[in-house]
Amino acid sequence: MEEERIGSDVVDLSGDSHLQVDISDALSEKDRVKFTVHTRTGLPDFQKPEFSVIRLHEDFIWLHDVIQENPDYAGYIIPPGPPKPDFDASREKLQRLGEAECQLTKEEFNKMKQELEAEYLATFKKTVAQHEVFLSRLASHPIFKGDRNLHVFLEYEQELNVRGKNKKERLTSIFSSFQKTGDELLLSNTQKDVDDFFEGEKSFLLEYHQLLRESCIKTDKMTSTHKALADNYIKLSSSLIDIATLDNTSLKSFLSKLSETFEKMRRIEGRVANDEDLKLSDCLRYHMRETAAAKDLLYRRLRCLANYENANKELDKARARNKDVAIMETRQHEACSAFEAMSEKAKEELTMLKQRRVQHFQRTLVELAELEVKHAKSHAQMLRQTIGMLRAEL
Repeated sequence: MEEERIGSDVVDLSGDSHLQVDISDALSEKDRVKFTVHTRTGLPDFQKPEFSVIRLHEDFIWLHDVIQENPDYAGYIIPPGPPKPDFDASREKLQRLGEAECQLTKEEFNKMKQELEAEYLATFKKTVAQHEVFLSRLASHPIFKGDRNLHVFLEYEQELNVRGKNKKERLTSIFSSFQKTGDELLLSNTQKDVDDFFEGEKSFLLEYHQLLRESCIKTDKMTSTHKALADNYIKLSSSLIDIATLDNTSLKSFLSKLSETFEKMRRIEGRVANDEDLKLSDCLRYHMRETAAAKDLLYRRLRCLANYENANKELDKARARNKDVAIMETRQHEACSAFEAMSEKAKEELTMLKQRRVQHFQRTLVELAELEVKHAKSHAQMLRQTIGMLRAEL
């Protein structure tokens, strides 16, 4: 369990993008995950049509930060960066299980260990998917796919050796976040938007983000219930085996087969929980992050609008004083052009977000429904076989 490999499905991007990126393999170590990023492209900016590189989570965060900090991208929704891989919970559970080994039967210990290893693998698959979708969003975007930093990330064969933020920079980032939040609240309350489209988008995104948060909480409870049910099946199965192994038990064969049934039900419930977590919970969380990125775009546009209105005021003052009029007219013209260009890009981005959101939810929910039907059929088939087998025993 110290190391785990997995191959990821290829992400099929739109045919006219000429840039396809997927994570073809990943290696999990104690303190990090190494992702093999595979690229196929027809863009002339790349040296080869196909190549692979090894990247760490910190490299993904660096790529997200440099794109987010680029002022040329202020009018676009910046794809949310992938969350940091977190296997501590699974490792801690496995450690506690090892400490409690003497208190469990061998059968119960082995089954619980298998359950935790399956949970660890599901978390690992989720981590790969989260990092892959980030790259896919960049590679399929008509502007981001041409970013030089993205090309370096995809093509540079050596380690990037990006430096994480030190303590001072993290504190500065926290204070900047507080300042931005306060500034955003101030702008939202005092800055009247001149476009009903963006005012409507702001109201929608605020309500939608809250609904997504509530849905995540309910989905997590549902997933936890399935996991708890799987754990109970382990205990039932182990208890039946213990009873079956007692001396002079006439129901030994019956109880053993019944124990096998609970073990099969445990596996099915475990798969259901993992699929719901991967297909539903993660989908909701991703759209929470993307909705937050869309709200950031609206904030940047409000800031641009405030700059434009301030430039108008400064121009009026200059004309009243008949001083520096030409300079203020130039600044006002630049502010106006920047605001109009950002508004145009933002409308396109928000429209694309709606389409992308509907398509993603539709695809994900269909996949989840197919998996649920598959598990339900397996469950029903297993119960029919068990009932027939138990009837034969009686």
